[in-house]
Amino acid sequence: MNSISALADDLATGKTTSEHLVSEALERIEHHRHQGGCAYISVDAEAALKAARSSDLARAAGYVPSPLAGLPVSIKDLFDVSGQITAAGSRVLVHSAPARQDAPVVARLRAAGAVLLGRTNMSEFAFSGLGLNPHYGTPVSPAAPDRIAGGSSSGAAVSVALDMAVAGLGTDTGGSLRIPAAFCGLVGFKPSASRVPLAGALPLAGSLDSIGALTRNVDDCALLDQLLSGQRLDTRAAPLAGVRLAVTRDFVMDGIDTLVGNAFERALDRLSAAGATLRWFDFPELHELPDINAAGGLTAAEAWHLHKTWLEGETGNRYDPRVAQRIRRGALLSAAEYLDLLAHRRRLIAVAKARLGDADAWLMPSVATVAPHLAPLVQDDSQFFATNGLVLRNTSVLNFLDGCALSLPCQAPGELSVGLSIGGLNGQDARVLQVARSIEALLSGR
Repeated sequence: MNSISALADDLATGKTTSEHLVSEALERIEHHRHQGGCAYISVDAEAALKAARSSDLARAAGYVPSPLAGLPVSIKDLFDVSGQITAAGSRVLVHSAPARQDAPVVARLRAAGAVLLGRTNMSEFAFSGLGLNPHYGTPVSPAAPDRIAGGSSSGAAVSVALDMAVAGLGTDTGGSLRIPAAFCGLVGFKPSASRVPLAGALPLAGSLDSIGALTRNVDDCALLDQLLSGQRLDTRAAPLAGVRLAVTRDFVMDGIDTLVGNAFERALDRLSAAGATLRWFDFPELHELPDINAAGGLTAAEAWHLHKTWLEGETGNRYDPRVAQRIRRGALLSAAEYLDLLAHRRRLIAVAKARLGDADAWLMPSVATVAPHLAPLVQDDSQFFATNGLVLRNTSVLNFLDGCALSLPCQAPGELSVGLSIGGLNGQDARVLQVARSIEALLSGR
């Protein structure tokens, strides 16, 4: 599909209709399923077509609430949608009562005129950066079917990459938007967590969770951010000449894949040539993170609080064993250890503020590797856990530091997808989006 703005123009000029666009998306979904794809767990075609026809009638009457009006959007299976069961990619909750009302972010999408197509696949309970799901199948990279799409918002990414939606609503606790964006050649934005309401989204770890979208470009991502947050930020492109970009020498650059390293270096070279100021700096305190989170970290501790009853009850055997294993680590964390984790977080946030100083953005590879092959992850637990840790390493830094970040494709034509992370600390969302617009224009040759 084209960008949201281009499709909005086509709708405005009568070149197409919402019903036509939604019908095309539904046809692609059906084709995807016939080919063995599993990006969507469920699709409500009848409701989507009804909403599309209503949107066309409203447009004819002069009512167009936003540029997203009449365009098809996918919803991660983590959000409450009125009348639907929120199963979170699991079999544990499939017999739960349907949601009585939309999550606030879903309600905001409806108010903006978006047409909701269906619920997208994901890592069970969002607890993996790889996107494997033994219950509903594992979405794979559209560009390389033997490789993963990344998680946890795997289905959301594939829905956008294969033109089965113009945008995918997702969540990000340790990279769940930015990892699939990096693996599928998309843009994924993790906003400052406090900006978008978390109500109506099944939590993984409330202190780390954030809500955002996967799209094809930064402009679309900025629009979705405005609609989801209810905030109109100044996201106009920042001139690259003189922009200050901080680049970490250590931890996030350790052991990166050759393709990733080469793509990252090429991007930095182009930025420098465009007049950006690159400031390389050391952040040795980041090397403390593996030890800080060795017992499972905030994610396991907070996930255990939610899942304890389900895991210890009759539903315990319905979990993906790998997810259950990771959640159960939270049972071993004491209250004192949990408070220590929060203290470590506050300390490292303060260090990050000092290290970054007056930088306009913080650059790093979104993920240390290109999309891994699927087969070894399915067959070998040790391979799964080691790869999951590597894939999550860079993205989770920004979650732990309570920051915001956007992943932008930076690979050369014909290469496997690589993500460039453009990040900042809490509240620096506008500046991140401004810098991201300019970098996107530079890398795409616009």
